[in-house]
Amino acid sequence: MDRPTFSPFWHRVASSKPRLRPHVQITRQHYRRGRWHVAHDPASNQFFRLNPVAYDLVCALDGQRTVDEAWKLCLDKYADAAPTQNEVIELLSQLYSSNLLSVDASPEAEQLLRRGRERTAKKIRQQIIGLMYFRFKLFNPDPLLSWLEPIFRPALSKVGLVLWAVLVIFAIASIIPDARRIAGGLDSLSNPANWGWMLLTFVLLKAWHELGHGLICKRFGGQVPETGFIMLVFLPSPYVDASAAWAFRSKWQRALVGAGGMIFELAAAAVAALIWVRAAEGTLLKELCSYVMISASITTIFFNANPLMRFDGYFILSDLLEIPNLMQRSVTMLKFLFQRHVYRITNARPPTTLPGEAIILLVFGVLSLAYRIFLFVVITFVVLGMFFIVGIILALWSAAAWFLLPTGTFLHWLATTPALGDRRGRAVLVSLVLALATTVLVGIVPLPDWRRVTGVIEPIDRAGVYAGSDGFVKAVHARPGQSVNAGDAILTLDSPELESNIALAEANIRSLESSRREAIASGDPDAAAVALAQLGVYKESLVELKRRRGELIVRAPMSGVVVAADPDRLSGAYLQIGAPICEVVNPTKTRVAATLNQTEVAWIFQTPKDQLDLRMRPASDLSRVITGTSVMALPAAQRRLPHAALGVLGGGEFLLKPDDPSGKTSKQEQFIVQISAESESLRGLPPGQRVYILATLPSKPLLDQVVERFSKALQGRFWL
Repeated sequence: MDRPTFSPFWHRVASSKPRLRPHVQITRQHYRRGRWHVAHDPASNQFFRLNPVAYDLVCALDGQRTVDEAWKLCLDKYADAAPTQNEVIELLSQLYSSNLLSVDASPEAEQLLRRGRERTAKKIRQQIIGLMYFRFKLFNPDPLLSWLEPIFRPALSKVGLVLWAVLVIFAIASIIPDARRIAGGLDSLSNPANWGWMLLTFVLLKAWHELGHGLICKRFGGQVPETGFIMLVFLPSPYVDASAAWAFRSKWQRALVGAGGMIFELAAAAVAALIWVRAAEGTLLKELCSYVMISASITTIFFNANPLMRFDGYFILSDLLEIPNLMQRSVTMLKFLFQRHVYRITNARPPTTLPGEAIILLVFGVLSLAYRIFLFVVITFVVLGMFFIVGIILALWSAAAWFLLPTGTFLHWLATTPALGDRRGRAVLVSLVLALATTVLVGIVPLPDWRRVTGVIEPIDRAGVYAGSDGFVKAVHARPGQSVNAGDAILTLDSPELESNIALAEANIRSLESSRREAIASGDPDAAAVALAQLGVYKESLVELKRRRGELIVRAPMSGVVVAADPDRLSGAYLQIGAPICEVVNPTKTRVAATLNQTEVAWIFQTPKDQLDLRMRPASDLSRVITGTSVMALPAAQRRLPHAALGVLGGGEFLLKPDDPSGKTSKQEQFIVQISAESESLRGLPPGQRVYILATLPSKPLLDQVVERFSKALQGRFWL
């Protein structure tokens, strides 16, 4: 790539005599088999990375030698590898703005004050733009961490890491049998009475998380000069400044500092799991332990370990890939590609010349940009759902900060950048064409409209099996998956009380028959009539009692397969008449049942059946595609799910009522959609098998799809 050697602005810096500030600390590191140097200003906690050539140039700037003299020395030593005049100006500007360089052009105090004011103004602008992300500094925690580090030192070792792994594995093994109970127990945390405890627990967990960062940073010799609170969408979260890890020579030490918070939180989750196993049911302690287990494990891993945001996972990935400033350089890579290939700026400089690093920057830049847009939408919906007016303000402010300001910056660049030169008219035309093409693609061109739904295989013919009489379960004759014929015994009940009543009725009948014969023999017709009437009552009672005894053998109401609950679970239990036992279904006639909430079901009713294309894939075999032949939505919403597999306890997505042991009653009303398919296509799929459904609606512009889904999502979400 051609780099212009000379700069028209060189005369402004050529005669100056800058130097590194005396207190700047230099640490040597290795990135991608190359040697680099990290300059650190302890006063401002600023870091700057220098490659060997740039470091040699900076070392030549000793306050006595001019910039022009240092650059010529660098040219003599490195030839084509030496920086150009433009690159030298950019390097000096970055070092100066980071407070790492002093220049003889102004007094030292004035430099500090001016640069301090510039940094303060920059922080204020960032806080105003990031309205959902406030940072409040509290105090210097370094003395406290210096006191705590020797106490934690035995745990902050290889032996401690092994013991931590053993603790986490043991805790996981302890709660695996009760995994569904943990998910069900979280439902109680939605109770507003527990929100205060949840907030306190969240703050304490995050303080413990940040303690992990700080202690491991101190363990490797770093300083932690700042702690405070970050308001993440008005939720207070502690933080510590462990950026001293950037100067560590080992990338594994830097990665451990980044992972320190997650390590500490997983240890807290493991301890909470062991307490939860032993805590009494229904207590606040058990509920909070459920929250700690989820928040300090799954939530921490999904959010803190996510490398697409500037949290722990991002810094760990940056260290392991040995690509500092990964996010900033990925944005620069995207800008470079646009400048070079769209606007034809030949002197545009990429952030790297290494092919492998360039691919990483490109992929990360695209993914992080898409994720930031997704995060903006999610956060906006969450805040809108809780505080409507505040959510509207945040949405407008964030949209302006994330979209309008970058657009304004781009327009300013398009109008003023010298890089375009005499090609500015072409650049404006290209920009207009791109904007028009985007408008046409989003607002005019019809695109496929896909909707995804989860359903289950359900039998068309099914019958419940219920206890026909009161009694104790004496024997079980059928198990789930077993084929039965109509009238086959499912289980046998035993009722000593019923047998006693039958014996008593038979004895009374014999006694009354004897009394009637005696009355007839003695010529007493009135006594005989009374005995005959009583005899009829007891005989009717005996018939009913014997009928109930026959019901003690619970039989299959139809031919099919036993499904749902296992009758063997009731062995020895006392059942009352009408108690559910299991179900018998015909597995040869099945369909798919799906559930949609009230805001999603509209497309079923509004789309003509001949324009609705349904493709289904069973969870057990995703390569198998089943075509839906017809669809019918039940007109009334209901809370009863077609199968427990659709609830959270069965691995589904619908929240359940905690007082329903069947796991089939959702908290919110749902619409049941029944989808039929050719009988042969569903063969071999047992009832209860989860199915993923892709519905293709008539094509429409992307903008129409977004507006429709946005309006549907807003329905019923706001508490005004």
